[in-house]
Amino acid sequence: MASLKREREAEVDDDDNEDGVTAKRGRGRVVEDNRSRHCPYLDTINRSVLDFDFEKLCSISLSHINVYACLICGKYFQGRGLKSHAYTHSVQFTHHVFLNLHTLKFYCLPDNYEIIDSSLEDITYVLKPTFTKQHIAGLDKQGKLYRAYDGTTYLPGIVGLNNIKANDYANVVLQAFSNVPPLRNYFLEEENYKGIRRPPGDIMFLLVQRFGELMRKLWNPRNFKAHVSPHEMLQAVVLCSKKNFQITKQGDAVDFMTWFLNALHGALGGTKKKPSIVTKAFQGSMRIFSKKLPHPDLSPEEKEALLLTEEYQEQMSESTFLFLTLDLPTAPLYKDEKEQLIIPQVPLFNILGKFNGSTEKEYKTYKENFLKRFQLTKLPPYLVFCIKRFTKNNFFVEKNPTIVNFPITNVDLREYLTEEAQVTEKSTTYDLVANVVHDGKPSEGSYRIHVLHHGTGKWYEMQDLQVIDILPQMITLSEAYIQIWKRQD
Repeated sequence: MASLKREREAEVDDDDNEDGVTAKRGRGRVVEDNRSRHCPYLDTINRSVLDFDFEKLCSISLSHINVYACLICGKYFQGRGLKSHAYTHSVQFTHHVFLNLHTLKFYCLPDNYEIIDSSLEDITYVLKPTFTKQHIAGLDKQGKLYRAYDGTTYLPGIVGLNNIKANDYANVVLQAFSNVPPLRNYFLEEENYKGIRRPPGDIMFLLVQRFGELMRKLWNPRNFKAHVSPHEMLQAVVLCSKKNFQITKQGDAVDFMTWFLNALHGALGGTKKKPSIVTKAFQGSMRIFSKKLPHPDLSPEEKEALLLTEEYQEQMSESTFLFLTLDLPTAPLYKDEKEQLIIPQVPLFNILGKFNGSTEKEYKTYKENFLKRFQLTKLPPYLVFCIKRFTKNNFFVEKNPTIVNFPITNVDLREYLTEEAQVTEKSTTYDLVANVVHDGKPSEGSYRIHVLHHGTGKWYEMQDLQVIDILPQMITLSEAYIQIWKRQD
């Protein structure tokens, strides 16, 4: 009995030391009060103010160590010892029920005892949703609507993201990736990446953790509200990108996607030779044929002589890609009066011609010019197209408004593969699953996304918090910027 009492006291010491308060005072009383018991204040909990999407910082000390959420007003406070911020708050405002955001344990303050009650499980689930393999396997097989605590109905995965100030460029990319099943399934189970070893002080793994947390919130069938704030995810982006991508300044969705995919691949321990879930989902390969061109100022004789040298012969190299950039034909500079309202249009297969192995395109570097042609050698399970809408020069950014006409299903890419690859690749047909659109001017435009919900087969348009269903034929009328296509396996 004496040894049990000593153990109990040690437990309390640990708890209180965790709060930065020593447990020397009235040991007997604290030991007694620290036992788990039923709490008379559970009916004071206000679930409608609980929001666990924001950074887990004490609202007073701004420390992220040992933070408790007050379940009555939703604010975060540090510690629960005698002089801690949570303790002071409980006495001052008679708010009694707190949740430790790290250990997921509930406490009653100022009495300082742990509360064990099954009615609180919905709160811990919203803070930290978990998914079983069985649950994950069924995500794309059903289209059941769920009711959030605030009464709104929603489809898990088709959930609005807060635009904190100017982060819609990142929101659309995160929403697109949350609807790529292999990527989503990998991040819904924390066990998949928990054990990845990273060098000491490596901050990039924060990106992996935050993306996993966001993914689980977006697919949570028991949310309190039908939207999610990407606040913690975006703070990790700002930190890991060394402020290249901001929450307060509009960015470019393609730039963000390029950085994010590469950063995620590296943080998951992926290298050129070692795959990660990112390369397994998106990586294909191509052949690049490159030919150096003589300087345009040279005489025809000099050009001819150079073209016979080895340096100016066509070179072939193999390269991997995570997405393909499709070039738009230049928009007409002058419109006559009748054509004023005509927006130029181009079929998708025209701009895909870049990869047919024979179309040549000139590329200029600072000193040299090259002619290049491309041919695909391997197609990934998910193919990403980036439609090059923006051209930058020294003075301004120009946007090409040309509309790309594309079918939403059954796009066959076999003709863009090398002859050997045409034999080895079983399936070369793709269906669209996500379409990111840029509206407005280059510098001050906005982003929205069209997403296919696999369970219902319906299309939805998401723009920040707004989620509406949309007819598939409306998707092709937009200024598509990024597209994700799924291979029919």
